[in-house]
Amino acid sequence: MQTDCHCVYSTGMNPKANNPPSPEEFQRKLGDFLKQQYGDKAVFVSMQPQPDTAQTDEPAEPGEPKPIKFEFNFKPKEIKVYLDRYVIQQDEAKKVLSIAVCDHYNHVKLAEAGKAEGEYQKQNVILIGPTGVGKTYLIKCIAQLIGVPFVKGDATKFSETGYVGGDVEDLVRELVQKADGNVRLAQYGIIYIDEVDKIATAPNLVGRDVSGRGVQSNLLKLMEETEVPLRSQTDLTGQIQAAMEFQRHGKIKKQTLNTRHILFIVSGAFDKLDDVVRARLRDAQIGFGATIRGEIPRDELLHRTRTEDFIKFGFEPEFIGRLPVRVVCKELTEDDLFSILKRSEGSVIHQYEQSLRAFGIDVLFTDDGLRAIAKQAAAEHTGARALITVCERVLREFKFQLPSSSVRRFVVTPELVEHPEAELHKIMTDTSYEGRAVARMLVEEWIQRFNQKHECKLRLEPDAAEAIVERALATHQPVRDICHELFKDYEFGLKLIRKNSGQTEFTLPRAAVENAEKYLSDLVLASYRGTAAGSGDPDTDDLR
Repeated sequence: MQTDCHCVYSTGMNPKANNPPSPEEFQRKLGDFLKQQYGDKAVFVSMQPQPDTAQTDEPAEPGEPKPIKFEFNFKPKEIKVYLDRYVIQQDEAKKVLSIAVCDHYNHVKLAEAGKAEGEYQKQNVILIGPTGVGKTYLIKCIAQLIGVPFVKGDATKFSETGYVGGDVEDLVRELVQKADGNVRLAQYGIIYIDEVDKIATAPNLVGRDVSGRGVQSNLLKLMEETEVPLRSQTDLTGQIQAAMEFQRHGKIKKQTLNTRHILFIVSGAFDKLDDVVRARLRDAQIGFGATIRGEIPRDELLHRTRTEDFIKFGFEPEFIGRLPVRVVCKELTEDDLFSILKRSEGSVIHQYEQSLRAFGIDVLFTDDGLRAIAKQAAAEHTGARALITVCERVLREFKFQLPSSSVRRFVVTPELVEHPEAELHKIMTDTSYEGRAVARMLVEEWIQRFNQKHECKLRLEPDAAEAIVERALATHQPVRDICHELFKDYEFGLKLIRKNSGQTEFTLPRAAVENAEKYLSDLVLASYRGTAAGSGDPDTDDLR
């Protein structure tokens, strides 16, 4: 490569013997040459190394800053609490990952301080679970919390040689890019490899396997400990930069990154792994003359997975042995998907709120609306990814039509999720829709604030909430003022009821809105008489 660059330098650029070009001029002319040869697709990018962080064979030059000191002061519970804010369910996976991450980075801290004792096996992790359960999101959140670079790769895109597919060492080089060239920080990063189950070798395979066993061997080297050159032999840009460095300094610095402190996490769906475990359990039961149990759920089978099952599945013993921490993620239910929409700080609804807010449009997702979205998403059987699919299908026309209309707010209800086109037409043609929707939103908001302030749980039946909305639209009064006027005495009345009967949850019908004072009085009297919901007293059966 150096010879080729010299030829370009001596014949194509024709410099004067005693007046060679400056490095900047050489770089500019070399960039022009590459464009002439390869067109606009050739882009020459200068990637100057950071001497303060690169690991070289030479000591740092005077004036360079000292390497950074790695800091890690988290406890497992602290990491799990953080993950709970973003990832719903998967409690066991969060616990296991939190412990593994603390073990790994605490050892790194001890090693950096020269206090590590004895041999240490890295807590590399293998995650097992169907698509869309939050495997990638878990690892990304952990990296974000700790403050280390995070790289995700797809195992199916790598090959043994690096010519048919990608080179696994590129993952390490990408860590440096994610760390903005800071090699010191990159060596503490996290490499996450998805679909690792796809590189398992089929038991009946005959011949050379460049995408299975070979990739496992290459990954094994990275996970153990190795020096990875930061310039790939097949990277044209890197080789040109090496030539420029040689032209400038007369030598090439050897830049490498050691993988000893990189945490490796692999994952996959492992669709047939449960069959392997089931067969082993069946053989063991038959061998001891025991009666075979009924059908065992897949999650339970995966929790019983042993190293021998992974080997039979198609992994090399050495490879699976470098993944001592094993985590099983559960498939998400409709309730889980609803919780993701409702409680996760990374909920997809925030994305839609933001995109519509860019056009000056406010959208409110009701709980019933979120439940309807979760129900449709559960039917897709692709986990949390289906939430985006459903939201996009439901709100696509709203995002297209409303920015060019006068509508500035709307509410996502179950009716809108089930019949988006009809509801969109209603919103754009019914002049009272906007006021009604906002009024309903304010009613729900007032109830939520009431519940947060007082030690009770107040609910309104749909007819009751609609009665407040109708009054607000007819009288043009603020909804909050109407609610305050209707329920101004409920704080004290409900306290009496709770003291007398222990009742803390109340569902109010339309009658409570039409004559709030009388309804509350009847409830209080009923509590003194000792009657309660379902007692047979028609005056108190609405108390729940």
